[in-house]
Amino acid sequence: MCATAAVTSLPQCGARRISVRQWVLSIPIRCAASSNANPAVDVDIDVDSAMTTGADSSASASGGKSSSSFFPKKNQTLELVCESLGFKGKGICKAADTGFVLMCDRALPGERFIGRVTRKKSSYAEVKKLKTIVPHHHMVEAPCQYASYCGGCKTQNLSYEAQIKYKEQQVHDLIVHVGRFDQRDPKFADVIEPIVPCQEQYHYRNKFIGASFEILGQILKLCTFIWSEFSFGTDKWVPDVKEKSEQGSALGLHAPGFFDKVLDVDKCLLQSEAANKVLAIVQENWRDPNLSLSPYNVHTHSGFLKHLMIRTGRNNSNGFPELMVNFVTSSYKPELLEPLVEKITTIPEVVSVMNNVNTSVGNTSVGEQEYTLYGKSAITEMLRGLSFEISANSFFQTNTKQADVLYEIIEECAGLRGDGSEIVLDLFCGTGTIGLTLARRARHVYGYEVVPEAILDARRNAELNNIHNATFIQGDLNKINDSFGKEFPRPDIIISDPNRPGMHMKLIKYLLKVRAPRLVYVSCNPATCARDLDYICHGVSEQGLSGCYQLKRITPVDMFPNTPHIECVCLLELA
Repeated sequence: MCATAAVTSLPQCGARRISVRQWVLSIPIRCAASSNANPAVDVDIDVDSAMTTGADSSASASGGKSSSSFFPKKNQTLELVCESLGFKGKGICKAADTGFVLMCDRALPGERFIGRVTRKKSSYAEVKKLKTIVPHHHMVEAPCQYASYCGGCKTQNLSYEAQIKYKEQQVHDLIVHVGRFDQRDPKFADVIEPIVPCQEQYHYRNKFIGASFEILGQILKLCTFIWSEFSFGTDKWVPDVKEKSEQGSALGLHAPGFFDKVLDVDKCLLQSEAANKVLAIVQENWRDPNLSLSPYNVHTHSGFLKHLMIRTGRNNSNGFPELMVNFVTSSYKPELLEPLVEKITTIPEVVSVMNNVNTSVGNTSVGEQEYTLYGKSAITEMLRGLSFEISANSFFQTNTKQADVLYEIIEECAGLRGDGSEIVLDLFCGTGTIGLTLARRARHVYGYEVVPEAILDARRNAELNNIHNATFIQGDLNKINDSFGKEFPRPDIIISDPNRPGMHMKLIKYLLKVRAPRLVYVSCNPATCARDLDYICHGVSEQGLSGCYQLKRITPVDMFPNTPHIECVCLLELA
């Protein structure tokens, strides 16, 4: 029989608002029913209504006042103090006396400021910071001139020690409130390990998306990409000018909250120095009228240049960095790009220049056709002693050095005996990086991934490293049926590395049915991770499922310094 782990008792669902944190991203969360209540049910809590813990608890502490006694009006100006950081790095504030919750982008803990209410709902309001009265705790000077505007490095002016402290606290709170693990249990203190910091806080990113992290965090697949992507645009965005664009074209990052406005940038401190050299050369030359290059207009669907993408890898033979530059254009006109290609290939690290052609009206960076304009069509990278080929659109870990640390933790949690007797199932395998690093100590690795191109890369990477005990299969793990798993032996170890929405209930049912002795859950979204851990350990009563795993270890890993994102590695064993 599967043992159902003890859980923290929460209020009956109909009694009052559920005590969870704002970091929850539209995930189903359950209320544990009291003894005289109905069985626990799923309640959808989205990012607009999740922040109720602070309001309810603070109201009780201030004489039992209800948070409904204070409803700020839109455009009302308030003096506030930021108490903590929440989802997307937003500052969490509370109104005096009532504890009503207000969230403010770019407010940091300890900061006292004047803010204007821009949006309100029954349980919380959003505020725009107008003026800082008292600076936040642990303040440092942001080295990037664009840090206050681009939407990426929201915590760059917060000391790194404070950044990882708040990230670790977020994981703890989500595991308790969403995962329903009892922090009063003496063993709980040993479950959540200290966060693993990143040794390099800048120049760590070998791929960057040409839009704000605030938008991309909800749509990226795995936080596993490896290029720098900057957007060309016809509407240049100038900060602090009533948030409106000015006449003129731009190459840079999308302004937060805008798909059509681009913040012109000359460099990004998250990407490598060599990548910044490429960006600088393109910036200096692409507006030259003699080149007849035009930025793509997302409104009129006219123009040639859409994106500039820069990928960074390492040469396997000498370890030197090598760059791939990819121009995404609306049509194939290599003669227009030739002058830029000649200039950027004077940089020794540039070994590949590609042209992805995307003729659709959309502004995505993946083209229908791909052409090699210079050098080779793929670069390489080393990870855990293995070589990986990286093409223009393939998936890979963004922070390669920290990925090596992450994969070492995954290997440790997998606990392979090393005698070649164990079967590993690698779910959401991407380009096979995790599975291939484990294949050396396993009998066989079976990897599943929905993206066909990633599966092709995984197979090619297996051949590149002479690994013959790995099989990669293309399939949608959100649409599996009862026959899933019949094509391979029962796994001894399962690795699951889902995208931000977490695992589908169909997959959770399979995990609880197959009962692999060890399960390693790798997550880039601690909110959905906590939810899935609840299902796996505590069961899903309305689905007739009993939890059969014990949570043994959670290791938060900071893969992306100066951003709100957190990676977690969780070890579960059969109860």
